Amino acid sequence: MRDIAIKTIKNPRITEKASNVSAMNVYTFNVAKSANKKEIEKAIFSLYKVKPVKVNILPIPYKTIMSKGKKGTRGGGKKAIVYLKKEDKIEFI
Repeated sequence: MRDIAIKTIKNPRITEKASNVSAMNVYTFNVAKSANKKEIEKAIFSLYKVKPVKVNILPIPYKTIMSKGKKGTRGGGKKAIVYLKKEDKIEFI
């Protein structure tokens, strides 16, 4: 079960906006493109031992970039916004 959770949730998304809302028990994670809400809920419970109240999933769009005069793309994927109860916390080391 833990292997599936690790494949579902890639890493926590540490940004300025994400750290501001973490005080309100809202956490953001980068997740696999194939992950759905139920899988993310199970993975959060498996990894952090807290039950999410709500999970929202948002796409991260691809962006075109220029690097050394060549055109390319970067980014893309999926992120999950996880809402917890007031008494629950997730600690990132």
